[in-house]
Amino acid sequence: MSEHYYSKSPKSKRSPKTWTYHLKGNDYTFTSDVGVFSKDEVDFGSRLLIEQFQLPPVEGALLDMGCGYGPIGIALAAQFKDREIVMADVNERALQLAKENAKLNDVTNVSFANSDGFSTISTPEFAAIVTNPPIRAGKKVIYKMFEESKRFLCNQGELWIVIQKKQGAPSAKEKLEGVFGNVELVGRSKGYYILKSVMVDQSNSI
Repeated sequence: MSEHYYSKSPKSKRSPKTWTYHLKGNDYTFTSDVGVFSKDEVDFGSRLLIEQFQLPPVEGALLDMGCGYGPIGIALAAQFKDREIVMADVNERALQLAKENAKLNDVTNVSFANSDGFSTISTPEFAAIVTNPPIRAGKKVIYKMFEESKRFLCNQGELWIVIQKKQGAPSAKEKLEGVFGNVELVGRSKGYYILKSVMVDQSNSI
């Protein structure tokens, strides 16, 4: 069976690489590796999501779903020091790198979850979930992630995703509209779309 960056336990020979990257006003040092998404640099989609993200006007922790080696979660933790950032990934090698990168960048307001989707996520109400989803895992997996995220957001909590147009951004936008009843194109650049949906609690509506 071929190995992917969303494999639970990569067996490929390790060859770590470390670099420094400037993200939203700060310099960060990251180490990535073989068997992890984006080994050589912070990928453009993650960079765009970090640049575009705005904190929702509600209290609560933030979840970086599919955190990889950690650039999104670590950058958000550094920016929003009063919020806990939960960083989750199925890939054990990626999650270990995320832990090491958090220490490397003196980020302490983070916790980690080895989780296939939301399977081990215990926090019930996040203020925001951010994700650069594993497109190669397939539409079924991605759309399930969209659907399940609704259960883990507080009222007025937000789901933020980055996705390329050629990898299904228009259909993902339609799916989010169907799941949440709303979707906003926050920004786009070089074929990448930043989409946001807001969890609206209908239980108290008349």
